[in-house]
Amino acid sequence: MHKPSMGLSLEGMPFIFLTTVATIAVAVLGSWLLTLGFLIVLFLVLNFFRDPERVVPQDGYVAVSPADGKIIKIDTRPDPLTGEEKKVICVFMNVFNVHVNRMPVAGRIARISYFGGKFFNASFDKASSDNERNAVLIEDQHGQNWTMVQIAGLIARRIICWAEEGDELARGQRFGLIKFGSRVDLFIPEDYEPCVCIGEKVFAGQTIVAQKQHT
Repeated sequence: MHKPSMGLSLEGMPFIFLTTVATIAVAVLGSWLLTLGFLIVLFLVLNFFRDPERVVPQDGYVAVSPADGKIIKIDTRPDPLTGEEKKVICVFMNVFNVHVNRMPVAGRIARISYFGGKFFNASFDKASSDNERNAVLIEDQHGQNWTMVQIAGLIARRIICWAEEGDELARGQRFGLIKFGSRVDLFIPEDYEPCVCIGEKVFAGQTIVAQKQHT
C-alpha cells in the first residue's frame, strides 16, 4: 500500500475543486459577500484535508499516535478484535485537526473488521461501542498485537482505510482517514504503558504515546 502525499489528502481533491469553482463563479457574478463566504469555506476545506509530513521517531519499542488531536481517555477494556483486556488510549479529532491516520508501530495488517453503527459525538464513551467504526489488528515485528479502531463522529459519515489485510507497513505510515471529526482508539500490549496524559495534544506519526516497560 502506498499513498502519495503532496501536502493535501487526495480524498479531499473533489471537495477542494468544487469549492474553488463555486468561489470563482460567485466572484465573477460580483457578489462580494457570497465570495467571502465561499473563501471561508474553501479555507476550512483546505485546512481539513491537509496532510503534512511528519518526523517519525526511530526509538525501539515505542508507539506513536495514530491520529492528530487530544487524548480524551486512557482506560482498560476488552480489545474489540481479540477480546483481551487491554489498556486503551483514545484520541479525539475535531474538525480543525489533520484527519489522516498513521500506523502506531511497524507491522503486518492481520485483520480488518468494519462495524456499522450510529454517529454520536466521538468524545462520548458510548461512541467506542455504538458508533460506526473500523478495527485494524496489527501484528508488530515482535509478534505482539495492537488494535486501532477508527470511529466515526457526529459529523463524520465516512471512514477510509487504505490498508489491506496482509500489508506490511512502517511506523508512522499513512493507513487511512476519517472525514469531518472523529476518534481513534489504540489498544496496546500488556507490557507497554501509556506515556501521555488526558488532555495532551498529540500528532499522528510523531508523538510517542506508549513505550515498553523494562523488565
